[in-house]
Amino acid sequence: MGNILLFSVIVGLAAALILIPFSKTKPTKEKKPFKSGIFISIILLLVIGIFLFYYLTNLDRSLTSIWILAVAVTGVGAFIASGKERMVKAVLFLGSLAAAIFFLTAFLFNADDKYETAKMTVKTEIETFDEKETPASVPPEFARNKMKKAFGQVPNTSYYELGNLQIQKVNNDYVYIAPVEFSGFFKWFKGKETPGYFTVSATDSNANPKFMQTEMVYTPSSYFNKEIERHIRMQYPQHIFYGEVQLEIDDEGKPYYIRTYGDFITARNGFDIKGIVVVDPQNGDTSSYSLKDVPAFIDGAVSPEAVSLHNSYFGKYIQGFWNSVFGKSEVKLPSDEGTEANVSPIFDENGAMYYFTDFTSPKEGVDSMLGYSLTNSRTGEATYYTGNLEESYMDSQGALQIIEKKFIEKKWKGQMPIIYNFYGEASWLTPVLDANGFLQNYFIVSAANPEISVDGNTPNEALKKYKTALQRGGGSVNGSSNAEEKQAGGKVVRVYKEKSGEITTVSFLLSDGKNFVVSTENNPLSIYLEEDDEVDVNYLDTGEMFLPVKELVIKGLE
Repeated sequence: MGNILLFSVIVGLAAALILIPFSKTKPTKEKKPFKSGIFISIILLLVIGIFLFYYLTNLDRSLTSIWILAVAVTGVGAFIASGKERMVKAVLFLGSLAAAIFFLTAFLFNADDKYETAKMTVKTEIETFDEKETPASVPPEFARNKMKKAFGQVPNTSYYELGNLQIQKVNNDYVYIAPVEFSGFFKWFKGKETPGYFTVSATDSNANPKFMQTEMVYTPSSYFNKEIERHIRMQYPQHIFYGEVQLEIDDEGKPYYIRTYGDFITARNGFDIKGIVVVDPQNGDTSSYSLKDVPAFIDGAVSPEAVSLHNSYFGKYIQGFWNSVFGKSEVKLPSDEGTEANVSPIFDENGAMYYFTDFTSPKEGVDSMLGYSLTNSRTGEATYYTGNLEESYMDSQGALQIIEKKFIEKKWKGQMPIIYNFYGEASWLTPVLDANGFLQNYFIVSAANPEISVDGNTPNEALKKYKTALQRGGGSVNGSSNAEEKQAGGKVVRVYKEKSGEITTVSFLLSDGKNFVVSTENNPLSIYLEEDDEVDVNYLDTGEMFLPVKELVIKGLE
């Protein structure tokens, strides 16, 4: 609090000295004493006004933040002054006006710096997905609905409401976390502290939310100095923050609020990520970390808002500002279909969190994807994937439109479309929700061949169907996790045939205990497979229960 008071007094006093004229407009025979009471009153009004502005807005208290005030004060001061005093204040006005013009036009000439700040490593395609992993998380809207249904676990329920949802890895489990927040000023005045947060699995749609009881005093829904953003600003008055505060919990379940800070790129324009501030919401203790020193339990050190901003820099300013407005050569627009500030958080096979975004053309009516990016949520390092340049990929909006048309009678919709490399095929995987926000199934569609699509009750069920659909549609399963091609042979002990249209999927078990699946689309003679047949099999060792067959030879039918 002392910093903001000192800042307000210094700025208020300086503004009063510039604003109040000290020279007289007309000479007088009798020199009248200066009315110090007016001077003091103006100082008090300015100090109070500045204090309230910075206290309520939580704006950084650096000298560049007062540029609007400087223009107004010097302009009025120069107008009401006279003589040499007017000349001095006019010079100050011109200087503050020049600074204002610089601040207001910085976006015209710092586009190259913004692009360099957000520049990404460029690759062709992400690695193929490991079939032994769960390829998608529960959509956040569904998780939020489940938490609301479980809100009765909160003591004094009428005081509170559910806060913002965030995904995180805790003790090797992927979970959604949402704090319990005050539902208004009077509830905060009576309650003083919130009772805890909810957590629910981000991979198991059948899991129930758990309420974790732990008191939090400094929160986004608190007031005055207990409001978390104001508390952070009081501790770091000159930090430049971008994005909302986020709740993170450590492996012991202790909550912390974090916020991303950085630097302006030019003047007060643009944002370059530098680190985070961490707050203990129980006692208000704060710590500042650079990105390289972020505590290990924190997954979302880089705010999704900052990632979304950098995505726009990378897509728009590849050839400068004016090209982004007129020619738009090589310009690409990041999608707005993400679940958090237009990006979607996902985890790789090592448990590292990334923000996913696909990019499309600025031309209206075009739903082809130009590429997609993955940004590490701890380091801010990003990679842009162009995809197979010989094929045209459908963007996330196109995938959502296919889902909407497929389930038009049920009024189901897709949420959180993510592109994966399934069996060497770029594919959109999207959870499907009903009109009430409850999860119904998962939908997979080929990005290059939209006519190839399936849906299933679970991601792995949909993936199994998708493998067969790719074989029917002339796709390939050769890229499946770079799986090794192997040979097997023996007697068939069980056979199961499932017909879908004109295609039959044949699953069979050999005497050695291995299960295989083959489609009559690629192996027409597999329709004749029966128990006790002797076979030779070329297959891909994907590690799945049913291994995909590349070539099947039924002895006696050669």
